[in-house]
Amino acid sequence: MELQGLNAIVTGASRGIGRAIALELGRAGARVLVNYARNADLAEAVANEIPGARAIQADISSTDGCELLVDTCKEWGSVDIVVNNAGITADGLCMMMTDEDFDRVMAVNAGGCFRMCRAALHPMARQRSGSIINLTSISGFRGNSGQTNYSASKAAIIGMTRTLAREMGRRKIRVNAVAPGFIETDMTNVLPGEALKQVKKAIPMRRFGQVDDVAPLVRFLAGPGSAYITGQLFAIDGGMSC
Repeated sequence: MELQGLNAIVTGASRGIGRAIALELGRAGARVLVNYARNADLAEAVANEIPGARAIQADISSTDGCELLVDTCKEWGSVDIVVNNAGITADGLCMMMTDEDFDRVMAVNAGGCFRMCRAALHPMARQRSGSIINLTSISGFRGNSGQTNYSASKAAIIGMTRTLAREMGRRKIRVNAVAPGFIETDMTNVLPGEALKQVKKAIPMRRFGQVDDVAPLVRFLAGPGSAYITGQLFAIDGGMSC
């Protein structure tokens, strides 16, 4: 229960990696604000599994949505942990990609991370404590065909993470990034079987990751065991990027 007494915000927590992270933080004793965009039933189900948790709808691509999440968490007394997990895709080759698809992915993935960090840093700075964990992707430093927008948004998150770690270290606020590789979620399960076979061949461990492969690292980075770790990028990809 190393997170007992701490309050956490997890964006995009109604399913997939976000859900696993919210439940993992809850098991460690944190009180969790379960953010969702559309599916209230799924988010409420997650919150019901965590003592004291609350599900809240907010658009993290907007300043108002991010400030709502932070203000709601402050009602518990403090903002101790923020996990920027929410993200979308709109894949396509660059020459065919529309301005709308590029801008929308950047607004949610990179813009949402920026706005959530900005909103959370104010109470964290006053507390002189806090841990921010930003979910990026190996696509952010390797690139991925058909994902110009997604890769660019995830690369931006890596740059933000390292910059904020430099800016906020003196105030005892830690900022780290976690870069999953191919993790089985609803987002990846739509790929055709042949594509899945090719991806698996590129993974040294010869298996796809599970959401529960990601959540324990986020729990560690949120807690006291990582007190001297900031500005770092951790890949969870079965060796795919080595």
